[in-house]
Amino acid sequence: MDSSAGNPLPYSGEEDTLAESILNNSVPGGLFELRELDVLYDDQSAALWTFMRPEGRPSFTPTMLKDFERWQDLISDGFGEEKVPLRYLILGSRSQDVFCFGGDLELFQHLIRTRDRAGLVKYGHRCCAILERNVRSLDLPMLTIGLVQGAALGGGFEALLSFDYIIAERHATFGLPEIMFGLYPGMGAHVFLARKLGTAMAERIILSNKTYTAQELYDLGLVHQIAEPGEGVSAVREFISKSERRHSGLAGAHQATKMVWPVKLDELNAITELWADTALKLSEQDLKVMSRLVAAQARLADRLAAA
Repeated sequence: MDSSAGNPLPYSGEEDTLAESILNNSVPGGLFELRELDVLYDDQSAALWTFMRPEGRPSFTPTMLKDFERWQDLISDGFGEEKVPLRYLILGSRSQDVFCFGGDLELFQHLIRTRDRAGLVKYGHRCCAILERNVRSLDLPMLTIGLVQGAALGGGFEALLSFDYIIAERHATFGLPEIMFGLYPGMGAHVFLARKLGTAMAERIILSNKTYTAQELYDLGLVHQIAEPGEGVSAVREFISKSERRHSGLAGAHQATKMVWPVKLDELNAITELWADTALKLSEQDLKVMSRLVAAQARLADRLAAA
């Protein structure tokens, strides 16, 4: 049975009204009351599906970060041994053709112009704490899956790198555009890419300002499976079905990998603090380029929403 506290669980793009789960009263109710996250629980596969539903430009605003922090706390408290079972945690997006544009560039501009280093560091540390907990799978024996059905840029790409698996629809794109306005991704890209691909390839991706296709990242080993457009949800469900018998081994293997290249919160935070210092050195021309990127992303999001 499937539970979503009134929210339907998507099946291959369709949303059916599903019977209330017998576990409905056990799943923390707060998960279904988050402002910018849609959360759905499938108790047949013990999978928690979450879809970002931003109120504005699809980026990691402070309000969305607050939802993610609450989301992680509720999952840690409500799931696990002798609690509600959780074997798979999936994150996708409700924004059409956009996973996430990343950091809150409008906020960054304000903090830079007001010389608010503490504000930049606080924002970065919040992001790093969320990603570090995700890398640890919230200390639960589960597999984490990033579902990408559109553009994953900047912090959106960084966030995906903290998942065990990335399943992307063929038209999905990935990129780290920060270098175009004199900055670089400061919330995990160096750490995750260097661990997964080596420092030389990590630097190439970070400094290239290149937009990568799902196929290119699959060839690099960052994307684990490609689905045809509109088939991402079905691909995740198929992956879960095929992984059931091997779940313990897969979860253990990922845990072992993380022991080989542990990601420490203080390492992520130190890079974020360096990022904040670099941000404060941006010129007015750099900030204008950032503004143009924000405007272009906003126009794209509006056009997709109206389509």
